[in-house]
Amino acid sequence: MTARISLPPDKGYFYDGFASEFDAKMNMYDTLKRVRIVFDELLPESIEGKLLLDAGCGTGWFSRRAHERGAHVVSLDVGVHLLNEVRKKTDSLCVAGTAMQLCFPDATFDIVVSSEMIEHTPDPRAAFSELARVLKPGGVLVLTTPNRVWYPSVVIANILKIRPYEGYENWVHWSDLRRWSTGASLTLLTMRGFHLFPFQFAFLHSLIDTCDRFGDGWLGRLMINIALKGRKL
Repeated sequence: MTARISLPPDKGYFYDGFASEFDAKMNMYDTLKRVRIVFDELLPESIEGKLLLDAGCGTGWFSRRAHERGAHVVSLDVGVHLLNEVRKKTDSLCVAGTAMQLCFPDATFDIVVSSEMIEHTPDPRAAFSELARVLKPGGVLVLTTPNRVWYPSVVIANILKIRPYEGYENWVHWSDLRRWSTGASLTLLTMRGFHLFPFQFAFLHSLIDTCDRFGDGWLGRLMINIALKGRKL
């Protein structure tokens, strides 16, 4: 089942343009690590029976894991072709829509998960605020996003054709997320970094995994990705 709302065409649809090839183009070491960080490390508590929004669901890896954990899952992405890929992985309610203006009332969800999504919007702060808006009081937001200090890697990855970056790439700083959490009435429970080195180089994976253990300290601010868990007041 897919619900649709009207969306204007823009480069926010870049990833939907190769939805059937999306998983092949992405780095699965990174994808599966993010799934593990979100669900095993940041959401170790029971989510069975909870209403969970996977915002910017891509091809459905996070939706599938949430469904396996017993949550009632709503998978949202701007691209209907991406949502077709989600349906191949799991049984969730697929909604085509933008995180800039979520088509849900205030205080709808027990949990909102969003991994590597807000940076692909025209205004990441507005998207972050929307994710918090649809959380119930006491609800939990778990989010990952690239660290702005590593933004030059976008240029390098495009030049070397490591992966395509032709959509919105509005990366944010560590301090931005802290400030936005306060403004969105979230109590920050956890904030950590992961991937101290580019994960595209497989020979570095063991070293990267070791360094991830120090992501909740000062070293985390230098890492490529940021993970956050906050609770709605």
